[in-house]
Amino acid sequence: MLINKALDFIGKRLASYLTAPIADFRPASTTEFAHLQGAIRPGDVLLIEGDTRIATAIKYLTQSTWSHSALYVGPIGGRVEPDGEPHSLIEAFLGDGVISSPLSKYKMMHARICRPVGLPVEERAKAVQFALARLGYQYDSKNVIDLLRYLLPTPPVPTRFRRRMIALGSGDPTRAICSTLIAQAFQSVGYPILPSVESVDDPNSPVKDREARKEILHIRHYSLFTPRDFDISPYFAVVKPTIEAGFDYLKIPWARAGWP
Repeated sequence: MLINKALDFIGKRLASYLTAPIADFRPASTTEFAHLQGAIRPGDVLLIEGDTRIATAIKYLTQSTWSHSALYVGPIGGRVEPDGEPHSLIEAFLGDGVISSPLSKYKMMHARICRPVGLPVEERAKAVQFALARLGYQYDSKNVIDLLRYLLPTPPVPTRFRRRMIALGSGDPTRAICSTLIAQAFQSVGYPILPSVESVDDPNSPVKDREARKEILHIRHYSLFTPRDFDISPYFAVVKPTIEAGFDYLKIPWARAGWP
């Protein structure tokens, strides 16, 4: 009992340290917020370039710009900001667990929309409901060893082990991280994200060489997904709000008069 309390205390202190913003780090926002609002749809995944200590480690481990992901679900009844803005994102955070947030939370952050291609509206709604049903799920802050892995911004981990190092938590289904939660939501409706590929001999082929091999797709365990996977997935389209809003390069207000 005392050991559990001690681990929980240490875990919470570590979580607080890892989720603190890095001083003077300002991710560049490349999209006008109004365009982001106009382009995003329920069931879209919003990728974020985070500004915390753990975000730096995740970006290093995944060799990616993205350290966090949230699921856009549309306005959530009964959850609003003091200014009246409804919460419309479901996301999981170290220390906070699964929470809802307003889209404006990432108004000044570098973000990207990833949209599941060909997923019917009804199936999108099911994935959204899966995520909504998990509001309030918590991290297991007693997993101190898991947290210690992120204390170094660039941990000296061999490339082949980096993906598994991302998997955080005890495996308890009530504990969630951002990518895990969203991966589970899409897997609940049978939608692929980034399956692992195994190349095997084709027993039905008369030719026994490299040309006769075939690929078999395997579903990754949801704990092994990272924000980057939605970006590089062949099944998610990258939606750029500026282009969706009707981009015209001739209307760019260049600082230098008469150029080009």
